[in-house]
Amino acid sequence: MSFEISGKLVRKFDIESKTSSFQTREFVIEIQSGNYPEFVKFQTTQERCNIVDNYNEGDTIKVHFDLRGREWQGKYFTNLNAWRVEADSEGSSAAAPAAKKSSAKSPAAAGNFPNASDEPATADAPTGNDYNDDLPF
Repeated sequence: MSFEISGKLVRKFDIESKTSSFQTREFVIEIQSGNYPEFVKFQTTQERCNIVDNYNEGDTIKVHFDLRGREWQGKYFTNLNAWRVEADSEGSSAAAPAAKKSSAKSPAAAGNFPNASDEPATADAPTGNDYNDDLPF
Protein backbone atom coordinates (compact mmCIF):
# COMPACT_ATOMS: atom_id res chain seq x y z
CA MET A 1 0.00 0.00 0.00
CA SER A 2 1.62 3.25 -1.15
CA PHE A 3 1.09 6.72 0.28
CA GLU A 4 2.48 10.18 -0.39
CA ILE A 5 2.66 13.34 1.66
CA SER A 6 4.23 16.78 1.24
CA GLY A 7 5.89 18.86 3.90
CA LYS A 8 8.95 20.81 4.95
CA LEU A 9 12.12 18.82 5.60
CA VAL A 10 12.99 19.54 9.22
CA ARG A 11 15.77 17.10 10.06
CA LYS A 12 18.04 14.58 8.33
CA PHE A 13 19.73 12.05 10.58
CA ASP A 14 23.02 10.29 9.82
CA ILE A 15 23.09 6.85 8.22
CA GLU A 16 23.28 4.11 10.86
CA SER A 17 24.87 0.74 10.18
CA LYS A 18 22.81 -1.80 12.10
CA THR A 19 24.95 -4.75 10.94
CA SER A 20 27.79 -5.10 8.46
CA SER A 21 25.23 -5.55 5.66
CA PHE A 22 22.24 -3.45 6.81
CA GLN A 23 21.93 0.33 7.14
CA THR A 24 19.09 2.76 7.88
CA ARG A 25 18.51 6.50 7.90
CA GLU A 26 15.69 8.61 9.31
CA PHE A 27 14.37 12.04 8.40
CA VAL A 28 11.52 14.24 9.63
CA ILE A 29 9.10 16.46 7.76
CA GLU A 30 6.68 19.05 9.15
CA ILE A 31 3.12 19.23 7.90
CA GLN A 32 0.40 21.69 8.88
CA SER A 33 -2.63 19.95 10.31
CA GLY A 34 -5.13 22.24 11.97
CA ASN A 35 -3.72 24.71 14.47
CA TYR A 36 -0.52 22.84 15.24
CA PRO A 37 2.29 21.47 13.07
CA GLU A 38 2.78 17.72 12.87
CA PHE A 39 6.27 16.19 12.74
CA VAL A 40 6.40 12.90 10.85
CA LYS A 41 9.48 10.65 10.94
CA PHE A 42 10.33 8.39 7.99
CA GLN A 43 12.87 5.60 7.66
CA THR A 44 14.93 4.56 4.64
CA THR A 45 16.98 1.40 4.29
CA GLN A 46 19.95 0.10 2.30
CA GLU A 47 20.53 1.83 -1.07
CA ARG A 48 17.70 4.32 -0.40
CA CYS A 49 19.50 5.91 2.55
CA ASN A 50 20.77 8.69 0.27
CA ILE A 51 17.40 9.80 -1.19
CA VAL A 52 17.35 12.95 0.98
CA ASP A 53 20.98 13.94 0.30
CA ASN A 54 19.98 16.42 -2.44
CA TYR A 55 17.57 18.30 -0.17
CA ASN A 56 18.31 20.81 2.56
CA GLU A 57 16.47 21.30 5.81
CA GLY A 58 13.69 23.81 5.09
CA ASP A 59 12.98 22.49 1.56
CA THR A 60 9.42 21.44 0.73
CA ILE A 61 9.44 17.82 -0.44
CA LYS A 62 7.00 15.08 -1.41
CA VAL A 63 7.66 11.70 0.22
CA HIS A 64 6.39 8.44 -1.26
CA PHE A 65 6.21 5.74 1.40
CA ASP A 66 4.78 2.42 2.56
CA LEU A 67 3.48 1.43 5.98
CA ARG A 68 5.45 -1.37 7.58
CA GLY A 69 4.43 -3.14 10.77
CA ARG A 70 5.83 -6.05 12.71
CA GLU A 71 5.53 -7.88 16.01
CA TRP A 72 8.49 -8.73 18.20
CA GLN A 73 8.16 -10.43 21.60
CA GLY A 74 4.58 -9.28 22.04
CA LYS A 75 5.27 -5.67 21.05
CA TYR A 76 4.13 -4.06 17.81
CA PHE A 77 6.14 -1.59 15.75
CA THR A 78 5.13 0.59 12.81
CA ASN A 79 7.52 2.30 10.37
CA LEU A 80 6.91 4.73 7.55
CA ASN A 81 9.26 3.30 4.93
CA ALA A 82 10.19 6.05 2.44
CA TRP A 83 11.14 4.80 -1.02
CA ARG A 84 11.15 8.03 -3.06
CA VAL A 85 11.58 11.74 -2.30
CA GLU A 86 11.09 14.56 -4.78
CA ALA A 87 10.79 18.32 -4.72
CA ASP A 88 7.19 19.33 -4.11
CA SER A 89 6.04 20.60 -7.49
CA GLU A 90 3.09 22.41 -5.92
CA GLY A 91 5.45 24.37 -3.68
CA SER A 92 2.72 24.77 -1.09
CA SER A 93 4.29 25.27 2.29
CA ALA A 94 1.26 27.01 3.79
CA ALA A 95 -1.09 24.04 3.92
CA ALA A 96 0.50 20.73 3.05
CA PRO A 97 -2.03 18.06 2.11
CA ALA A 98 -2.59 15.13 4.41
CA ALA A 99 -1.36 11.68 3.50
CA LYS A 100 -3.25 10.25 0.58
CA LYS A 101 -3.40 6.80 -0.89
CA SER A 102 -2.16 6.55 -4.42
CA SER A 103 -3.37 3.09 -5.39
CA ALA A 104 -5.42 1.49 -2.62
CA LYS A 105 -9.09 1.91 -1.80
CA SER A 106 -10.13 3.40 1.50
CA PRO A 107 -11.67 0.99 4.04
CA ALA A 108 -15.07 2.59 3.48
CA ALA A 109 -14.80 2.37 -0.29
CA ALA A 110 -13.62 -1.23 -0.03
CA GLY A 111 -16.78 -2.11 1.90
CA ASN A 112 -15.01 -2.94 5.15
CA PHE A 113 -17.48 -0.93 7.20
CA PRO A 114 -21.21 -1.63 7.26
CA ASN A 115 -23.39 1.08 5.71
CA ALA A 116 -20.30 3.03 4.62
CA SER A 117 -20.30 5.17 1.53
CA ASP A 118 -17.46 6.67 -0.47
CA GLU A 119 -18.24 10.13 0.91
CA PRO A 120 -16.84 10.92 4.37
CA ALA A 121 -19.33 11.95 7.02
CA THR A 122 -18.60 15.58 7.87
CA ALA A 123 -21.93 16.81 9.23
CA ASP A 124 -20.87 16.34 12.85
CA ALA A 125 -17.25 17.41 12.41
CA PRO A 126 -16.35 20.82 13.88
CA THR A 127 -15.21 23.36 11.32
CA GLY A 128 -13.68 26.82 11.24
CA ASN A 129 -14.24 28.99 14.31
CA ASP A 130 -16.72 26.50 15.83
CA TYR A 131 -13.80 24.36 17.00
CA ASN A 132 -11.43 25.63 19.70
CA ASP A 133 -8.88 23.05 20.78
CA ASP A 134 -5.99 24.41 22.80
CA LEU A 135 -4.28 21.04 23.31
CA PRO A 136 -0.90 20.68 21.57
CA PHE A 137 -1.67 17.11 20.43
